[in-house]
Amino acid sequence: MRLCHPVEMTRRSPAETQSRPSVAYLGPEGTFSEEALLSSARTDAVTPLAQETIYDAASALARGHAQFAIVPIENSIEGSITITLDTLVADHANTRIVAEVLLPVRHCLIARERVALEQIQSVLSHPHVPGQCTRFLRSQLAHTRVSAASSTAEAVRLVAQGEDPTVAAIGTGLAAEIYGCEILCEGIEDRADNETRFVWLAPADCALAPPLRERGGAILKTSLVFWGQGAGSPGWLVGCLQEFSDRAINLTKIESRPHRERSWRYMFFLDIETQGASEDLQEAIGALEGHCEEVRVLGSYPAAKSS
Repeated sequence: MRLCHPVEMTRRSPAETQSRPSVAYLGPEGTFSEEALLSSARTDAVTPLAQETIYDAASALARGHAQFAIVPIENSIEGSITITLDTLVADHANTRIVAEVLLPVRHCLIARERVALEQIQSVLSHPHVPGQCTRFLRSQLAHTRVSAASSTAEAVRLVAQGEDPTVAAIGTGLAAEIYGCEILCEGIEDRADNETRFVWLAPADCALAPPLRERGGAILKTSLVFWGQGAGSPGWLVGCLQEFSDRAINLTKIESRPHRERSWRYMFFLDIETQGASEDLQEAIGALEGHCEEVRVLGSYPAAKSS
């Protein structure tokens, strides 16, 4: 018997459906992105809009096909989802992060029918997932080939539609139920406290607040990216970060990514936490601009509370 999604619990008229903001997410039905959406949004407050890729979810927002998008940006084991970072910078500069959600992630090994682990020859999943399950894959499925699918739910759907019982997927328990598959093993992630951080996106000029169940705490998180011609000079990055240190501003994350349009040039991503709005932070960002070719604030939003 298939589990009922929160958005399916109450039938709504077409007029009511149209009045709810649409939210693009990485589909199909049964992904962790859908779980993040439905667990963070108020019941029956949104119209989910499944997309084939993370890029497509952000693009649906940019094209005006959705009022919001929700995408994964970081996992507590495997780190940043780089396609999300690159999409926000290179392709959708007019998009802003307006909220974040922490979703506990429990991975399942799923097959179309019950088979022994030694019979499995291939495992499908989203590219970011196997790194969260390395211990299980090395100890139990070292003989298998791991291949990529566009999402965990798509991996399960492909397994369900296929005829080869030796192909399995790593996905959600909900996806196994939706697509009529068997869960062979549960909780195969490396750590029981595995979480993925998702962000809600909106157009930069959007005045509509996302319909969240909870608004987060008093801590305000600001995400930004910067780069500059001086990045190859000794002390340049230290000078950039010193602007925050001098003002006692807490940096919770720093990460570099290759600049997509310039070989061997890098972008630097920061997450910053403050107690609400901060004049010191605005001053630090202004000073940072003096060091850089570009400084772009990706969003300021209430920090999610970790479970």
